[in-house]
Amino acid sequence: MTKTAAEIVAEHRAGAANPEDTIAQCYARIRAHADPAIFISLRDEADAIAEAKRLSRHPNAERFPLLGVPVAIKDNIDVKGLPTTAACPAFSYHPGIDASAVMGLRQAGAIVIGKTNLDQFATGLVGVRSPYGVPRNPFDARLIPGGSSSGSAVAVAAGLVPLALGTDTAGSGRVPAALNNIVGLKPTLGMVSTAGVVPACRTLDCVSVFALTVDDAMLALGAIAGPDNADPYSRSYAVGVVEPMPPGMRIGVPLPGQRIFFGDREAARAYDDALARCMKLGATIAEVDVEPLYETARLLYEGPWLAERYLALRSLLASSPDEIHPVTRAIIQEGARPTAADAFVAFYRLEELRLVRRRIFNDIDALALPTMPTVYTVDQVLANPIELNSRLGTYTNFVNLLDLCGLAVPASVRADGAPCGITLLAAAGRDAVLATIGRAFHVDTGLPLGATKRAHPPLAVASNELRGGEVPLVVVGAHLSGMPLNGELRMRNARLIEETKTTADYRLYALAGGDVPKPGMLRVGDGEGEAIAVEVWALTEEAFGQFVACVPPPLSIGSVRLAGGRFAKGFLVEAAAVDGARDISSFGGWRAFVAGRK
Repeated sequence: MTKTAAEIVAEHRAGAANPEDTIAQCYARIRAHADPAIFISLRDEADAIAEAKRLSRHPNAERFPLLGVPVAIKDNIDVKGLPTTAACPAFSYHPGIDASAVMGLRQAGAIVIGKTNLDQFATGLVGVRSPYGVPRNPFDARLIPGGSSSGSAVAVAAGLVPLALGTDTAGSGRVPAALNNIVGLKPTLGMVSTAGVVPACRTLDCVSVFALTVDDAMLALGAIAGPDNADPYSRSYAVGVVEPMPPGMRIGVPLPGQRIFFGDREAARAYDDALARCMKLGATIAEVDVEPLYETARLLYEGPWLAERYLALRSLLASSPDEIHPVTRAIIQEGARPTAADAFVAFYRLEELRLVRRRIFNDIDALALPTMPTVYTVDQVLANPIELNSRLGTYTNFVNLLDLCGLAVPASVRADGAPCGITLLAAAGRDAVLATIGRAFHVDTGLPLGATKRAHPPLAVASNELRGGEVPLVVVGAHLSGMPLNGELRMRNARLIEETKTTADYRLYALAGGDVPKPGMLRVGDGEGEAIAVEVWALTEEAFGQFVACVPPPLSIGSVRLAGGRFAKGFLVEAAAVDGARDISSFGGWRAFVAGRK
C-alpha cells in the first residue's frame, strides 16, 4: 500500500517497518508499474538498500525527519553517482557532488531512488519534449503528464515514491501536479538553493516539491530550505509553521471577465466549485483585477528573460544543435534576439508591475487561481506544440517574476476523468500561510491521494501551546482573524493559538479617525468592566519586536489579564483617547460590534 512520507517516518521510528524493506518495496512498485519513461536513470537497488541499512543502524536514527523515505529527483538536479542529462544525452555529465537540495534530503534521512524524466532543459509545461519518452498520465494515458517535471509528478501520483523534487521557473512544479492530482509546492524564490541545478533562467529558477499531501511537501521543504553560499540567488526565509485554517481568510480571485479557460466549460465549473469550497471552509472571497499579472506573464517568453535560457545552452546550440529537441531549440534560439535596451525596458516595466502586486496582496491572504485553464491530450500538443504549451502557463508564468510563492493542490476530478487543481499564491515568505489553507482545502475535497485510490489521512492536530522563542500577543480589534489589519500578523508568520476573553476589568471604545476603524480597550478596575472577546497570536521574538514598533498612538502594548487570571502582552489604549468615544463594551467584543453595525 502507498504510504505518505509522514507515515513512513512514523513506522520506521516505531519499529513497525525498517528502511531497507521500504526501499525494496519501492523498487518492486517501479518494476510492477512498468513505465520506462518515468525514470531516466535508476540507482542500483542493492546500493540504495545498503544505504537504508546504514541509516537504520545510526545511533540517532529517530532524529532524521525523513527517516528512510524514498525520493525521486528531476534529472536537471545533480545527484552524485548518477548522470545529469536534462533529457539531452549530448549534454550528459557526471556531477562530483549532490545539488544542495539533494544534500538536504540526504541529511534528513531520505534515500534517493533515481532521476526522473522532463521536458528537455526544463523548457515546456507539457511533458512530451524528451527523447526518453512520454511518462504515462496515470489517470488517462491519452492526456499529457504535464511538464517540465513530468517524471517526478507521475512517480508520486502513481505511488512509486511519496516525494520527488522538480524545478519550477514558469509552472513546471505546478502544472504537472494538477494533471496528476497531487500537491506541487513552489517555494519562495531563493528559499531553496539552486546550486547543482541545470539553469533555465537563473534569476527565476526554483527547486519544487511534489507530494501526496501538503504536510509531506512542507516536511520536505523544511529539509531543503536554507541560505547557501554556493548560490548567489539564495535568500534566507523561515519556512514557517502550518496551522489549522482560521476563519476569515481573505482569498482573492480574478474578476469574472478575467477568468480564462479557452472555452473549457468543465474547467470553469471546477474552478467555481473550488471557490465555493473555500467559502465553505470559512474564507472570504474578494474579486481583484489580475490583468497586471497576465501582462507580467507575457514578459517571460516575449521579453528578455528568454535570453537566460539561451545563455545556458549557447555552447550546445553552437556545437550540436541537432541534439536539442526541435521545439526546444526553436524556443531557445529566440533568446539571442533581445538587445540590452529591450532588457532594460522590460526591467523597468516589471518593477512597475511589482508595485501593483504589493497593492493586490496587501488586501488578501492568498490569491486562488486555476492551476491550468484547460487540459490537452498528447496528440493535441504534438500537433500544436507552441500555442497549447503557452496556454497552460496562463496562471503560472508570472509567479516567479513577481516574487510570489505558490502551492498547487488537487480540487476535483472532472466528469471526463481529468484531474483539476487550484493554485494558491502569496507574497514571498508566506509559504506556511498557503500550506495552512491548502491542507484544509485538500482534505475537504475527499479526493484520493494521486492515482492510488487511497484516502487522505486525517490532518494532524496542531498544538496551541507556545513554542520555544515565541511570544503571545493579545489582539482585540482590526487585527482579529478576518479583519482588515490581520494581514500584518500573517505577513510575520504569526499563528492563532487561542480565542478567549479578558477578565471583566475592561471597557471597549470605538475610536474616531484613522483609515481603518478600530477599538481601544481600557482597563478600569476589578469587576468594573466587561469580559471582552480577544484572540491570542504567537509570534517569534523578532517578529513581535517588529510588530510592536509599528503600533501607532493612542494604542500601545501592555499587559492584558485573560480569563483565569493569566497575563499576556496585548493591545490597550491611552485613557485620554477615550474621552468622547462611544463605549461599546456591552457588545462583548469588536467582532460583535462590527456585525451589529452592519
